[in-house]
Amino acid sequence: MSSAVDLAPQELRVLVAVAEEGGFSAAAVRLGTTQSGVSHAVRGIERKVGVVLFARGRFGARPTPAGARTVAHARRVLRMLETLVREARETPKGEIAGPLRIAAFRSAALHLLPPVLERLSARHPGIEATVTVVREIGPGTAGEVAEGRADLGIAGLGTSSPIPPQLVGDVLLEEPYALVHPAGHPDPRSLPLVDWRENCSSYTRQWWAAQDWIPAATVRAEDDGAVLSMVGSGLGMAIMPALSLTAAPPGTEITDLGPERPARRVGYVTTPELAATAAVRALVRELRASVKPQVSGG
Repeated sequence: MSSAVDLAPQELRVLVAVAEEGGFSAAAVRLGTTQSGVSHAVRGIERKVGVVLFARGRFGARPTPAGARTVAHARRVLRMLETLVREARETPKGEIAGPLRIAAFRSAALHLLPPVLERLSARHPGIEATVTVVREIGPGTAGEVAEGRADLGIAGLGTSSPIPPQLVGDVLLEEPYALVHPAGHPDPRSLPLVDWRENCSSYTRQWWAAQDWIPAATVRAEDDGAVLSMVGSGLGMAIMPALSLTAAPPGTEITDLGPERPARRVGYVTTPELAATAAVRALVRELRASVKPQVSGG
């Protein structure tokens, strides 16, 4: 006996709208239908899949754990349906067009992606790339891809943050950490440590713990840009990866941490189905071409 469940694209759109709008009424406005129509559709979908997808209450409608997984799949299926139509209509010249959604942590969005997207746009002007800055905390950029909100994520990869099993990807570069401190300070290692939360998930913790000169952070900032501003103002020193130090402000100085310095692996992640699409393949080619000199240069 077949266990296949037939869900129409419009039903998938209803699931996504309810999850993102937080209720049936708001989803109805978004979809141009009625609250009762959305409620009826959700009940029908739940009967088809045999599980409750939304918890209802005065708060509205929130996805259950099963609902959250289903909505993530719904986003990805809808994205692939869009891609199917677009790539079926490709011209004989192989022109690539359409949206390309990228999630990236802040320093990658600021310093890695701009030249890559500039070349991508020159070669494929029909691609409409958008970049969303996502904090590398919790699911991070990989979570945006897994949830169907991004086609490709630029992520920190390593033993503590491997590629999620449902995604594919590869390392693009290793960025070393360095000490940044107020320029001209006679003893920068004596300064207070300035840090930000995202940094904690990316450095080599064993190395960090073994350095008796590194104190516990006494100054915390919102992001790496705020850290650099504080260091430039003489409030302390910081240990930061190379991308964050690409445009270190005046008043700061960067000191190498030596051959045993830690490094962060930066790579891309996408879904297996999107990895085969023309737009994602084109972006990956430009990413690899951009970082190749850095990788080969050690």
